[in-house]
This record gives sequence, structure tokens and C-alpha cells, in this order.
Amino acid sequence: MIVYGSLVSPFVRKLLAYLGEKGLAFDLKGVGIGDPDPGFRAASPLAKMPAIDDDGFTLADSSAIIHYLEAKHPTPELIPADPQQRGQVIWWDEFADTVFAACSGKIFFNRIVAPKFLGREGDLAAAALAESEELPRLLDYLEGAIPASGFLVGDRLTLADLAVASPLMNFRHCGGCIDPATHPKIAAWSEAILSRPSIAPWIAKEERMMARVMQPAD
Repeated sequence: MIVYGSLVSPFVRKLLAYLGEKGLAFDLKGVGIGDPDPGFRAASPLAKMPAIDDDGFTLADSSAIIHYLEAKHPTPELIPADPQQRGQVIWWDEFADTVFAACSGKIFFNRIVAPKFLGREGDLAAAALAESEELPRLLDYLEGAIPASGFLVGDRLTLADLAVASPLMNFRHCGGCIDPATHPKIAAWSEAILSRPSIAPWIAKEERMMARVMQPAD
């Protein structure tokens, strides 16, 4: 299976973690925003990442891909069969993709992607507003929702944990770390999830890449 995407995308990161937890083999083909790569464009007509080519079957969108793979490879179960737990996992995946990643995107895109990858100035006012107004509310909500078990749903690892933890890496790239004094549960939970063998090697590679990107120009 070919996965098209960029390591710094929270949606790609979520998929890579999921594939790692499933033990599924794949090749990551790096693509950027609006990349003209013909394989990527065939798999993702809107040029959104991630996309996959699974032995000729193509599909885009991280959640669509994961639901496809969960049906094809049901064990280990990362989207519970239990109706209530399944609903909770879908909710957290939606929260991660449409709310949490959107907030991180305003900060990460405007402070890093625009100037470092696209060569243009970002909207720093929008980034500052997201960091000061949106992010604290989201973190407070998440802090209050993490159970004592350290897993968001069913007292075990599910897609919910992988999805919600993923955007936190984009905050980290912008210099934002979770303060264990104000959000101790998020700090411990995110460290545990992002250190899992399924995703830690990809994060290490991502951090090396970002270190090169953030080096000041000569």
C-alpha cells in the first residue's frame, strides 16, 4: 500500500499511527500542498492528504481511509464494535479533525508552513488569536475529558487517542508545549500516546526534518 502525504500533517500522522498499531505494511510517498504527483492526484481528486493506493484501490481523507482499513483488518480493534464506544470514538475523531486540527492549523500554517514551505508571509494575527482564544478552551475541555485510565474511550487505546494526540505535534513545532501544571492529564496522556512504537519513529523523523526547516538562512 502507498500512503501519500506529509509528515507534518496531523491527518497523515494519525493515519501513520493507526497503520503502525495495526501492523500494516506501507510505503510513504511524500507530497506537499497541491502536489501535482499523478498518483496522488488520482487517489485524491481534491489534492487533500492523506490518500492511499491499496493495490489499485484509491481513497483520500484520513477518516475514510481508516474506516476502510478497519473493515478490511478488524484486529486489533481500534474502532470499537460496542455502539456507545463507537459513537464516542467517531466523536473524538471529528473533534480532532474539524476543531483541534483546525486550531493547530491556524497557528502552524501561519507561523511555519506559509513562510518556511510556501515562501510567503502568514497571518500572524490569526495565529495569535487562535492561540490565545481558541486553544485554551479546547485544552480545558480535553483536560476534563481524559479518564483516569489514560485512554479516551473504553479504557484502552482506540482511534480516538491517535486522532486527538496528533495535532499536538503541530503545536509543539510552534514552540507550544502542554504545561503539566495547568493541564497535567493532557501532558501525561499525550506523551504516552506520541511515544508509542507505532508513531515514535515517524515523529523522530518529522522532528529532524523540522529542525532543518527552522534553521535560519545564511
